[in-house]
Amino acid sequence: MASRYSHGVQRVLAKLEASINSENYYEAHQMYRTLYFRYLSQRKYSELLELLYNGSMLLLQHEQHASGADLGILFVNVLTQSGTVPAQGFFEKITSLFSLMSPTSPEREVFVQSALKWSVKGTDYKTGHPDLHQKIAQVFWREKNYIMARQHFIHSRDGSGCAAMLVELHEQRGYMNEIDLFIAQAVLQYLCLQNKATAQEAFNSYTSRHPKISSGPPYLLPLLNFLFFLLKTIDSGKLAVFTILCEQYQISLNRDPCYRQYLDKIGQLFFNIPPPRPRNQGLFGSLLQSFFNGLEDDDSDDEQRNTASTSHAAQELD
Repeated sequence: MASRYSHGVQRVLAKLEASINSENYYEAHQMYRTLYFRYLSQRKYSELLELLYNGSMLLLQHEQHASGADLGILFVNVLTQSGTVPAQGFFEKITSLFSLMSPTSPEREVFVQSALKWSVKGTDYKTGHPDLHQKIAQVFWREKNYIMARQHFIHSRDGSGCAAMLVELHEQRGYMNEIDLFIAQAVLQYLCLQNKATAQEAFNSYTSRHPKISSGPPYLLPLLNFLFFLLKTIDSGKLAVFTILCEQYQISLNRDPCYRQYLDKIGQLFFNIPPPRPRNQGLFGSLLQSFFNGLEDDDSDDEQRNTASTSHAAQELD
């Protein structure tokens, strides 16, 4: 029985090779799918992963985008079904396939979402492994799809890469009076994801890279000074300092209505401030809230109330 099965697989492999040599990619795609089901039934996962990856690469390189993306999706399905542990080698393969897929292909989004879902296996991450997010962000950046690049950078640990992309985006598409706004939202969102180290890296890299930002601190732009002090205040964990800081920079913070919600979340995560009572905020508030739906919950059980005085807080800001 095993020999008959092996002979059948060899026959399909021979037909597959013939289809490729004759550039009959439709038939080659069908042969790949036939082998997929046969290998899957025998749980030959390593052979199947190699087959699907090579097949997807081949079809995508010959601009068979739908067929190549289909094999790419099957590749991720096998990673999931086989219980394969997420690793850098597979992240590299996923990124290689993703970079070759057509940006307009609907299968591309299915592929990347499936890959991100698989990448959290055995981890505490909820929205995808940050290393895979970083690689996907780089692909979108090369394609000049800044919106998607930024979205994936925010879920990565690459603050320097995010900053470099934001500098390029501002220089190409931003206004002069938006220099600080570009980095402010990124830093605040990193903090809402409890990723303080990357927020700090992004801020330092952006302020040092941007040709229009003079060396600091202090900076000429008040919002940049606020971010600098905010990152320092989070290190101290002093609630009173955080409160005074937000009051002192209220005019700058009023430039974007999103900042208040970000700071409410930051106060909850880093200073143990109870969440505000929910209220009907209309359509805009609902759209902004969608960002917070993916945030990691604060599960700390040893909350401590900060009792620093307001007068001492003012001294900390001087």
